[in-house]
Amino acid sequence: MRYGFAIDQRTCIGCHACTVACKTEHDIPVGQFRTWVKYVDQGTFPSSTRDFGVMRCNHCTDAPCVTICPTKALFTRADGIVDFDSDRCIGCKSCMQGCPYDAIYIDEDTHTAAKCNFCAHRVDEGLEPACVVVCPTHSIWVGDLDDPASGIARLVAENPVSVRAPEQGTGPNVFYLGADRAVLDPLAAPAAGGYLSSRPDPHRAGVAAHLTPDPVTAARTTLDTAHPRPWGWRVTTYLWAKGVGAGALMLAALAQFLGVDLGTVGTVIAPALGLAGTMITGALLVWDLKRPERFLYIFLRPNPASWLVRGGVVLTVFAALSTAWLVLGILIESGSVPGGPGSAATAVLRVLAALAVAGGVLTAGYTAFLFGQAEGRDLWQSPLLFWHLQAQAFMVGAGALAVTAGVTGLPEDGVALLARVLVVATTVHVLMLLLEFGGRHTSAHATAAAHLATHGPYARLFWSAGVGLAVVAAAVAAVSWSGAHPAAAVAAGLAVQIALLCYESVFVRAGQDVPLS
Repeated sequence: MRYGFAIDQRTCIGCHACTVACKTEHDIPVGQFRTWVKYVDQGTFPSSTRDFGVMRCNHCTDAPCVTICPTKALFTRADGIVDFDSDRCIGCKSCMQGCPYDAIYIDEDTHTAAKCNFCAHRVDEGLEPACVVVCPTHSIWVGDLDDPASGIARLVAENPVSVRAPEQGTGPNVFYLGADRAVLDPLAAPAAGGYLSSRPDPHRAGVAAHLTPDPVTAARTTLDTAHPRPWGWRVTTYLWAKGVGAGALMLAALAQFLGVDLGTVGTVIAPALGLAGTMITGALLVWDLKRPERFLYIFLRPNPASWLVRGGVVLTVFAALSTAWLVLGILIESGSVPGGPGSAATAVLRVLAALAVAGGVLTAGYTAFLFGQAEGRDLWQSPLLFWHLQAQAFMVGAGALAVTAGVTGLPEDGVALLARVLVVATTVHVLMLLLEFGGRHTSAHATAAAHLATHGPYARLFWSAGVGLAVVAAAVAAVSWSGAHPAAAVAAGLAVQIALLCYESVFVRAGQDVPLS
């Protein structure tokens, strides 16, 4: 059994009865919608047309929102309906990033995710969804798509149909008959300067100015709903904080294996940064939840397939490793335990160093897999992202250690190691971001997002701080390549922190700016 919708846009009159019925049935807050009608105008008056599109959850066969949800608040029923349990939702908004259709929102009353659930409570009672009942032109069909005798199955089989974003491979179960391409593809019809009875939300209006409409049809969206960015500065800062923590401890481990003595920088400061970076990361993630009091649900009611859950485990383990290293380092530096060559403490430290490398790689890189599950954001799907995150971690980790070394002091071989890692990692970071943004993209959405970053509203920040400041930092750090002039490494270490924060701000925002509905 596979329940689905078929929407006949040939007969839809854009009356919004489905929207009103849905809001009434589910008591949806003002300004939020589970189903809504989008208007797209084409041509110039008097030779102009208006097309309608009923937008809603697509109840995907392979639903990304179900996979990424960390607490199984979203789930697929046996009949194919993608439903949600608000009692399990922590308000992480990851489902909004996973959905390629802008169908999920955070309910202003409950502060949990919500969307069309096919009126599952009505279906269970043998009733049709509210939107179907009120449609005056019978433009909305529902039923079992796997039953060839059902009306919807025959309708879909006997008529040309389209789906939204087929390239995402989610298997959407909402089929459109007679829908214009500009209605189904949001990039084909950017938001008009003013809607019919309102104005676009500032976010969508600002993005629309940088999207190119079809020169032939001049298609433009003249009515739609607001879709604000789910993630903001906290996620940007989280990417930087865990990069600092992971990179600092991995660099201290590298020094252990190379036989470079970093002194207290390696034994105490690096693990302290590892622990602090992890704690700040966790605090930011909890702070960003709409239901922060439920954050433990990630561990108590986990969805093992979600990289939010896996990432939580990684961060916990890495924090434990950092703590163990820090305690041992304090004992060594205080003279409580001998820490010379061949001592037991040194042997334990080398074991911790090996574990820290593995933990640091996962801590820095798991976000690539999390962003990979955010299938609605094509810019974040880069196959280079995991390796880029490693380069970033070494860049800001080395930078942070260089700054602290400027205060505590460090032998020339230690300064040289930090400076060289800083130069190499920063250079790799710049090359990879240029490749990610300047190379060929796999989808129109990723291309549009990259354009917003490099030529749109974020271009100045991207080129001046994200790229330019990083290049300058690498050049300045090169002055300390041999271990002399540690002040240059300190200056470069401070600069790369700012450069990465600016870059991540662009990366996170531009990835969410391309309209999905």
